[in-house]
Amino acid sequence: MRAQGVTPPGGGALFPLAVTITIQALVSLASLAAPVMAPAAARTTGLAAEMVGLFVGIAYATASLSSLVSGDMVRRWGAIRMSQVSLLLCALGLSAAATGTPAMILLAAVLIGLGYGPVTPASSHILVRTTPRHRMGLTFSLKQTGVPLGGMLAGLFLPPLIGGLGWQMAALVVAGLCVVATIVTQSIRARLDDDRDPARAISAKAPLRALQLVLTTPAIRDMGVCSFFFGAMQLCLTTFLVIYLTTAQGMGLALAGTILAVAQVAGVAGRIGWGWLSDRFIPPRRLLGLLGLAMGAAGMTFAAAGTTWPVAAFMLLAAIFGASAIGWNGVFLAEVANLAPAGQAATVSGASLFITYAGVVVGPPAFAQVVARTDSFSVAYLAIGSVMVLVGLFLILTRSGPSRRPQPI
Repeated sequence: MRAQGVTPPGGGALFPLAVTITIQALVSLASLAAPVMAPAAARTTGLAAEMVGLFVGIAYATASLSSLVSGDMVRRWGAIRMSQVSLLLCALGLSAAATGTPAMILLAAVLIGLGYGPVTPASSHILVRTTPRHRMGLTFSLKQTGVPLGGMLAGLFLPPLIGGLGWQMAALVVAGLCVVATIVTQSIRARLDDDRDPARAISAKAPLRALQLVLTTPAIRDMGVCSFFFGAMQLCLTTFLVIYLTTAQGMGLALAGTILAVAQVAGVAGRIGWGWLSDRFIPPRRLLGLLGLAMGAAGMTFAAAGTTWPVAAFMLLAAIFGASAIGWNGVFLAEVANLAPAGQAATVSGASLFITYAGVVVGPPAFAQVVARTDSFSVAYLAIGSVMVLVGLFLILTRSGPSRRPQPI
């Protein structure tokens, strides 16, 4: 049942959807800037480009914690206010990274992680109040296109900025965009934060209760645990693709960035398409299982790729990889919000994302370790691809509790 309280312009869900997409895209751009800037930053900081895996791991470790505690904050101060805080934290993080010192780059990872965590629970809180149940999958998937849209911006526009202004000025440009968005969204806060409860207490035990709810509800627990591996795969794709293409395949930065953008475009298309399918034809759990198989197969194909492959082959493979490994989130978040008790979409989403981000924390550093120890990206892609096939089979072959069924056309 749809909650009441928000009356966006036109009385529909398009306005809050557009707002949440924009905020998600900017925060995503901020978080994905590091992997694109890593090769250029390595030349001026003395840090190996592969160390970006550690940066991403720290950022998402922080994001997992800020996501877990965000439920009460969203309810007390409002989803838009928490989104503004997220944007400012990302801006501060990028500004810290632009100093080029190792200590400030470490601080940047923490600040960006703190900013990234609350954005999805906040947007889930807005959308679950303004979206009819039979359009949950598509709407949440459309919102999640903000993540690959941010990745597209990172892949297409950051390389020219880095080439013309240097990586440090490029970081400051993205920080400026986050600040502008913070100022602009102030004008809509009253409309979308009208359900905030200033008297709501911030309980130290609330995050643990939220995590307990997720882990003791079988259907939500399975979603969360599998998202651990999905999140790891997604970040291994977006974090290492440019580095893999420039070092192992000998491509230029601009071409590698374009291929990353292809993966992100496919992720946008996948999120929309999978959301529509989950609303109409394929139950969310089964669809996520199929996506697990697809991303596993794509990872193992990357393991077999060689320098003699044509660029078109890498673009096609990146598109398949992106559609699955980037395109799964909207279906997952819609199903979690649908399974959450009434009024607890932000809380349950935040707790579920705590598990997702744990996978993101573990995945890139583990992937980097495999590459470092074997001196081979192929071994790393083969290993994580094999794991994803097993996860996909688990979701397809098992059931655990009720799940939202596709609606009749």
